[in-house]
Amino acid sequence: MTDRIRWGLLGAGGIAGVFAENLRTEGLHLQAVAARDGAKAQAFADRFEIPTAHAGYEALVADPEVDAIYVNTTHNFHAEHALLAIRAGKPVLVEKAFTVTAAQARQVADAARAAGVFAMEAMWTRFLPSTDFVRARIADGSLGEVRAVITDHSQKLNPDPKGRLHNPQLAGGALLDLGVYNVSFALDLLGAPSDIVARGTLATTGVDAEVAMTLTHADGALSESHTTMLSAGPSRGAVIGTDGFLELDGAFYNWTTVRRYTGRQELAETFEPHRTSRGMHFQALEVERCLHEGLTESPRLTLDDSIAVMEVLDELRRQVGCVLPEDAGATD
Repeated sequence: MTDRIRWGLLGAGGIAGVFAENLRTEGLHLQAVAARDGAKAQAFADRFEIPTAHAGYEALVADPEVDAIYVNTTHNFHAEHALLAIRAGKPVLVEKAFTVTAAQARQVADAARAAGVFAMEAMWTRFLPSTDFVRARIADGSLGEVRAVITDHSQKLNPDPKGRLHNPQLAGGALLDLGVYNVSFALDLLGAPSDIVARGTLATTGVDAEVAMTLTHADGALSESHTTMLSAGPSRGAVIGTDGFLELDGAFYNWTTVRRYTGRQELAETFEPHRTSRGMHFQALEVERCLHEGLTESPRLTLDDSIAVMEVLDELRRQVGCVLPEDAGATD
């Protein structure tokens, strides 16, 4: 492995384009891209000036010029493609949601640990400067004891019942695409919950379309979240403590503005982002840092952290009645 990490993109869809543009803007190195369709991979490579295009994913993970793999295929393939990279001995960053089920997440984690290969979920929110600010204000006591985290993630997404988001075979639904941000943010700040309550509605295809959730965390702290793919919303967030609170502008999961208020509701401090890109490169930089330090997991987002998120998502889907094909193979 060279000092400069050479990234390979497993998948050439929309999110891959955002990731590639972001990494290129921030000066990280894109080495290769793969798609099932070689022409699609070549067109993507030409668009982002990537040296190598592969027809097929096996060629990508076998490429000696690639140091790390970014898996960005549809959710139903995340576990399969993460395991493909791990078997090839390639460090892997897997787009959120990490897998479809917690059972799959454990399978990936077990394989990575057994092989001594780095693996991490691409939950980019956890590595943003705005999230760092939130954590710092919790840690320094500015908010007192945190009692609640409140988030909304509402987007009006493609309503086509034949599209990916509505397709159970492709692990569609609001939770795995959008609600994963609410859950991951809450668990990042408050830890895994002891109790989960969800209410929601299903699309005509059976995937979850809208979900409201209340999670109970340590010492009775609560997180309350709403997610939907049926309508646009503010997608703001709040972190409420006994001595103050934080407001996160929409979208709360983005590199966004955060305001700190005192317990008297007086504005005390504002974090203003100085965005040079969307901010997806921060997670890639964390992968690179870990690889250079010889780590096989990031202490900022461990595999157990991602498993905990998937456990919550499993239970939320169960409570609202969303059953995906992968649930049949779950052993939990």
